[in-house]
Amino acid sequence: MIEQRFRNHPKRRKKAIAAGRKIKVIAGRIFRDVDRKLDEQTKEQYAELFNTFSQLLAQEKGSKNKIYSIHQPHVKCIAKGKEAKKFEFGNKTSIVKTMKSGIIVGAVAFTENIYDGDTLEPQLQQTERLIGKKPKAGIVYRGYRGRKLINGVKIIIPKRLPDSATSYQRQKMRKFFRARAGIEPVIGHLKQDHRMSRNYLLDNDGDKINTILAATGFNLRKMLQRLKAETLNSFWIFWNYLVGKKLELKISV
Repeated sequence: MIEQRFRNHPKRRKKAIAAGRKIKVIAGRIFRDVDRKLDEQTKEQYAELFNTFSQLLAQEKGSKNKIYSIHQPHVKCIAKGKEAKKFEFGNKTSIVKTMKSGIIVGAVAFTENIYDGDTLEPQLQQTERLIGKKPKAGIVYRGYRGRKLINGVKIIIPKRLPDSATSYQRQKMRKFFRARAGIEPVIGHLKQDHRMSRNYLLDNDGDKINTILAATGFNLRKMLQRLKAETLNSFWIFWNYLVGKKLELKISV
């Protein structure tokens, strides 16, 4: 395990790969030894766990449906494409917020690592069920290419406008895409402030519950901040009114 450190360094890669193979050999020996010594009744009791171990030992670099977590085999590897963090392990979640108020009106957790464009239809269905109407348009990023109209909702993706486009059209599209970029800090707050970065609930149902609770917590916090601001504003208006009355009384006397 010590030799696994800094395995991406050119001088350490060869030794780290050999050490990884050695770990796999040791794990295979232990698994086969336990399999030989257990009786049939015990094997039936732990059949699901033994199948997980078998798949884990048999998988290779190019294998599909890999297992990344023994106690949560449904965990998926999601490619981020960022240099600092190339992959994340968990489940894919789709978030919808309003353009002006920033309230989250949709949060869906998916069991499979599907293409981003395929998440739009179930997400829009949930949004329509929650707010009681279809949104006029959905503004997404370029990862949703190939989707232009879903259930009557227009999907807007950033693209180069033609040379004939007016300055008003360019300004309008720029406003749309700036509003879409506003969901990035919302996702960051969901991860850091509302426990979405690490889920402590089990299985697929736990992933769905955690996603909904995180979005609900974000909305409640936003509502409380708004109530606080309105209360303070009302207090200062009332205070200024009282101060004005006192000044008026002094002047009249």
